[in-house]
Amino acid sequence: MNPNLNLLQPYPFQRLRDLFQGLTPNPAFSPVNLSIGEPKHATPSIISDALASNLGGLASYPTTIGVPALREAINQWLQRRYNIPALNIDKAILPVNGSREALFAFAQAVIDTSVAQQPVVISPNPFYQIYEGAAFLAGAQPYFINTTPDNDFVMDLTQVPVDILKRTQLVFVCSPGNPSGKVMDIQAWKTLFELSDQYGFVIASDECYSEIYFDENNPPVGALQAAHQLGRDFSRVVMFSSLSKRSNVPGMRSGFVAGDADIVEKFALYRTYHGCAMNPAVQAASVVAWNDEAHVIHNRALYSEKFSTVTPLLQQVWPHTQLPDAAFYLWINIQKDDTVVARQLYQELNITVLPGSFLAREAHGLNPGKGFIRMALVASTEETIAAAQRIKDYLK
Repeated sequence: MNPNLNLLQPYPFQRLRDLFQGLTPNPAFSPVNLSIGEPKHATPSIISDALASNLGGLASYPTTIGVPALREAINQWLQRRYNIPALNIDKAILPVNGSREALFAFAQAVIDTSVAQQPVVISPNPFYQIYEGAAFLAGAQPYFINTTPDNDFVMDLTQVPVDILKRTQLVFVCSPGNPSGKVMDIQAWKTLFELSDQYGFVIASDECYSEIYFDENNPPVGALQAAHQLGRDFSRVVMFSSLSKRSNVPGMRSGFVAGDADIVEKFALYRTYHGCAMNPAVQAASVVAWNDEAHVIHNRALYSEKFSTVTPLLQQVWPHTQLPDAAFYLWINIQKDDTVVARQLYQELNITVLPGSFLAREAHGLNPGKGFIRMALVASTEETIAAAQRIKDYLK
């Protein structure tokens, strides 16, 4: 077996199950799960109808690059959303089965282990655990940049030692961030691009939360948009997006990668051998989803209502509770043992949250998730508000 498999750590939700082992949640309360970022809003009927009406496509093998109609729908969406020029749909856009598998596979295609020193993959910390696993299985060394209240939860690559940057081949960024919801501004993108120019690393921009935000007039800036605004091309920049959060279809496994045409074209070659073409019926439903914004605006309104109600409730017992820039998480500095609080909420209130320390690694002398909890406001409005009220009443 690949010895790098031994480097993989248990996934946060496995650790959560172990943490709750032997506990019985209070039966006086109905369960509310706020631990996992799995959207619970209803899937729009236009998408499910399109999926059902295209099941005839199951009789054909799909191509790795997907049908032109899907790539063009993505291209049009990118132009509308980010105000960037049209991309080459044959080389610079590639449909994928959700951003998770693509983020993992991308590292396998990008990392070159033939170099003299072990390659480095830079990741934020806390982070989406796929980044670490992708680095290990590609034969690279993860290097974590702690994102804390002191640096406003933004990765500061200027603090990375030069010897690490010289070995860096890939940098994962996540904006809006998981778990903080922090959005990178144009200056942060500029610094990242300049370091990529200097050291030659590829930027993998995870933007799966880009469509969950609170100001309709101020959507989060994306990697390709930032590059275009700064007068750059898309060299060494690839973005990853998904319909899961945007359109409430996590089970459909539909997303795309786009950006540097040379990199995307080589990634498509890798994926041809990997055998991960998108289901034809899913492709047809994805065309419908990318072409419609009405359901996305409605989706944002539901999250805005929950955040505007829940945040002030929790601030009464956890004063450091803050509205994120975007995404659907509350990243709360509870200033207590996060595992103890998670067990307490589960046992006493039948509410499941994720300890922040499970989302981070010990790096540079600390675990930056310690003392935080992540709450995913994905349940129904009624359930989410009821859970917040339950917490407020209990802790007060």
